[in-house]
Amino acid sequence: MNQNKIDFPHFDFESEFLQLGFTKVCGVDEAGRGALAGPVTAAAVRFKTLEYPKTINDSKQLNSGQRNRIYDEIIELAEISFVHVGVNTIEQVNILNASLKAMAEAINQLPSGCDCALIDGNKVPKELKIESRAIIKGDQISASIAAASIVAKVERDRLMVKLSKKYPGYSWHTNKGYGTKEHLRMLVQYGPTKEHRNSFLPLRRLNLG
Repeated sequence: MNQNKIDFPHFDFESEFLQLGFTKVCGVDEAGRGALAGPVTAAAVRFKTLEYPKTINDSKQLNSGQRNRIYDEIIELAEISFVHVGVNTIEQVNILNASLKAMAEAINQLPSGCDCALIDGNKVPKELKIESRAIIKGDQISASIAAASIVAKVERDRLMVKLSKKYPGYSWHTNKGYGTKEHLRMLVQYGPTKEHRNSFLPLRRLNLG
């Protein structure tokens, strides 16, 4: 693998597994793990050929407009799936296990399946029955994982905009459920909703009040 190509997403990891005989290699990532409200969302992306958007990057390095534009390019070039795992499950199994659950379900829901998964982070879901590799900071160096980070972020953001209309006052259409000063101030004023993660420290502090 070309170690010089580490400052932008590339296709080296995918190519490595394709050369080993795997035929359907996908990238997997999640969004919303650190939010105070809303689901954690995971996405799986499998490019149909070796072509991918050359402007692709870790979703955190892109603004909303860039993410949405690249998202449109991704869906033209790849199969995608995404899964929202809600607050009830997050509270029951904790955010790490909820994230892994979302990732496993996203992989399983790819339309044409997947025989190898590249997963952002240092853990893989235990229930996976296919070849998998955890890649630390994978969203910065794997094109498929970077694409999954964009799909997960865009889909979760869209859901939070919808939830903001159901629960006005918390500005989820702008903060997407993360613990901004405004969000925390509104929590003090209005209290938590059914979409808030009461096990997270800011909510626990509020409840201890």
